Amino acid sequence: MNTFALSRGDRNKGRPDVAGFFDPRTFSIQYVVSDPATRRCAIIDPVLDYDEKSGATATFQADELLAYIEREGLAVDWILDTHPHADHFSAARYLHDKTGAPTAIGQPVTQVQALWKEIYNWSDLQDDGSQWDHLFDEGDTFKLGGIECRVMHSPGHTLASITYVIGDAAFVHDTLFQPDFGTARADFPGGSAHQLWHSIQAILALPDETRLFTGHDYMPDGREPQWESTVREQRETNKHRLGDSSEAEYVELRNRRDSELPMPKLILHALQVNILGGRLPEPENNGKRYLKLPLDALEGAAWE
Repeated sequence: MNTFALSRGDRNKGRPDVAGFFDPRTFSIQYVVSDPATRRCAIIDPVLDYDEKSGATATFQADELLAYIEREGLAVDWILDTHPHADHFSAARYLHDKTGAPTAIGQPVTQVQALWKEIYNWSDLQDDGSQWDHLFDEGDTFKLGGIECRVMHSPGHTLASITYVIGDAAFVHDTLFQPDFGTARADFPGGSAHQLWHSIQAILALPDETRLFTGHDYMPDGREPQWESTVREQRETNKHRLGDSSEAEYVELRNRRDSELPMPKLILHALQVNILGGRLPEPENNGKRYLKLPLDALEGAAWE
């Protein structure tokens, strides 16, 4: 199975290099995006390994990112999450401790924190986003070395989903998958198929040759993992007919499909870590950490 690919940029045209790392356990893709001219980089959506059967945690995936960064002589400027993930733990805090680079996410994460604070009955949770070093607003800009970057809010999959546009590369998280798989689900708490439709249209309004990098790949028909496409490819070939369907048609398709999907197996585990910016629960008086799993909290979810 191919679990790594490098999409080369161009140091003379402000096009970043994008290294993608596929995690077969969670079907997630993690990215190291770098300016080939200055060797400055950002880490996007890193995974902290977790085995739900044993409760074990590890840093295999994150350490692979660090090894690549060291091997390529890169310097880390940012550790970026596109949203609070429902199917894996974020390694943002671990990587911050290893590199000193600031962590960031979209400002609407505070809405996600408030929502899950109620679900978990977590009265002392700080729901102000202070667990990250920086919260991005819609339209914010920053630089990665000499490459211009901007932030697009992309709600629908979650309230806090954002897209990072870094040069000619857009990191679209769980809004778009590869064209042969379609688009993201919108039935998580705070999700909306209507919002997702409008977020997709904003992404498809980017220049046709914009490279799009998705957050997961589920390898339909047993093909090798893939995670790069272009705006043109998505508009013309996405199986959810993004180029010629109406909002109403898309919402009907998305809602019908979502009604058949079971919740991700780690959603109740992962959100209580990820709304803390990747921090694990504090140890209790016996030195052990504990997750809290509410029963019957996600009513109406399909069973497998």
